[in-house]
Amino acid sequence: MPNAAVPVRVGLYLALIQLLFALCWTVYVIYLPALAAQVGIPRSWLLPLLMLDQAIFTITDLAIGVASDRVSKVLGRLGRWVAWITAVSCAAFLALPFVVGTGAAAQPLFLGLTLIWVITSSALRAPPLMLLGKYTAKPAIPWMASLAMLGLGVAGAAAPYLTVTLRDIDPRIPFVLASVTLVLATFGLTYVERLLAGQATPQVVAPPPKALSPPVLVFALAVAVLALGYQFHFSMNSAALFLRFAKPADLEYLMPVFWIGFNIALLPAGFLTKRYGGLAVMGGAGLLGAVSIVAAREAVSLEMMIGAQLMAGAAWGCVMMSAVTAALAIGSTGAEGRTVGLMFSLLALATFARVGALAIGLPADPAWTAILQWLPSVAWAAAGAIVLYLAITQWRDHFASA
Repeated sequence: MPNAAVPVRVGLYLALIQLLFALCWTVYVIYLPALAAQVGIPRSWLLPLLMLDQAIFTITDLAIGVASDRVSKVLGRLGRWVAWITAVSCAAFLALPFVVGTGAAAQPLFLGLTLIWVITSSALRAPPLMLLGKYTAKPAIPWMASLAMLGLGVAGAAAPYLTVTLRDIDPRIPFVLASVTLVLATFGLTYVERLLAGQATPQVVAPPPKALSPPVLVFALAVAVLALGYQFHFSMNSAALFLRFAKPADLEYLMPVFWIGFNIALLPAGFLTKRYGGLAVMGGAGLLGAVSIVAAREAVSLEMMIGAQLMAGAAWGCVMMSAVTAALAIGSTGAEGRTVGLMFSLLALATFARVGALAIGLPADPAWTAILQWLPSVAWAAAGAIVLYLAITQWRDHFASA
C-alpha cells in the first residue's frame, strides 16, 4: 500500500526547491544595479538586461520541459540531470559578485556568467514539477501542487524584507548562501524521483496531446493573459495603490499582504481542484481576481485595500496551483514536462512584457495610465471566462458520453 506520508514529504521538498530558486532570483535583482555598475554597465541597460533574462526563460523553460519528458524515461536520470545542470547554474550565479572586482574589464565575463545562470536555471522550473504528473496518482496531484507552490508564496512574501535587509550587506554573502543551499537541496531530487516511482501504481499510457490541440491552445492563452494581469497588478500597480493610504516606508510590510493571501488560499484551492478540476478552479479564480483588483482600485481606506489585496493574492494562488494541475492533466502521461514548461515559458513572457512596458516608459505616459490601471482586471476576467467555458465544455462532453 502506498505510504500517505510520501506526497507530503515530496510536496514540501518541491516547495523548498521553488523557494530557494525564487530567493536566488530575488538576490540577483536586488544586487544587479550595484554589480552592473562595478563592471561599467550603465543603469539604462538594466531593464533591457532583465528583458533578455525573461526572453531566455521563455525559450529555455519550454525546451527543458520537452527534454525532461525524454530524460525521465530512464528512472533516476532526471534527478541526476537536473542536479548537475543546477550545479553549473549555481557556480555561475555564485561567481557574479566575485568577478566584478576588476572593473570594466570583467564586463564580458559578468554578462557571460549571467547568461549561463539564466539558461541553466530553467532546469529547476518544469522538471521537478513534471514528476508529479509522471508518478503521482491524480487525486494527490492538487495537494502536492499546493505544497510546491507554497515555496513561491513564501519567497514572494519575503522579497520586500530581503530588499531592505540585504541593502548594506556584502553581496558575496547572500550569493554564496543562496547558491550552496540550492545546489545541495537539488541533489536530493534523484531520491525523490525514485521514492515517487516506488509509490506509483501502473498507469495506462495515453498518447501525448497534440502541441496545438484546442485544450493546449486555450490553456496557453489563459496562462499568458492571467500572468499578464498579475504582472501589471502586483509588480506595477500595487505599490501606487497602497501609497494612496500609506507612506513609502510602510510598503515593506504591506506588499507581502498579497502573498499572504496567496499562501492562505493554496490548501483550499487544492481541495477545490481535486473536486472540480484544474481548469474550473483556474477560471473561477481569474474571475474572483478581477473583482478583487477592481475592489483595490475603488478602495476608500487602507483596511479595504488590504482586504482586496489579500483576495487578489488568494486568487493568484488558486490560479498558480490549479494551472500546474491542469498542465499535468493536459500533458497526460507523456508530455507533462512539455505542458508545465509551456506554462513557465508564458509566465516569463508576461514578465518580459511588464519589464518592456517599464523600459519604454508606458507608466509615465498619461495616455496609457488608465489602460494600465484597468488592464489587470480586464485580463483576469477575460482569461477566467475563457478557461471556465473550456471546463464547462469538457464537463458537458464527459456527461454526454457517459
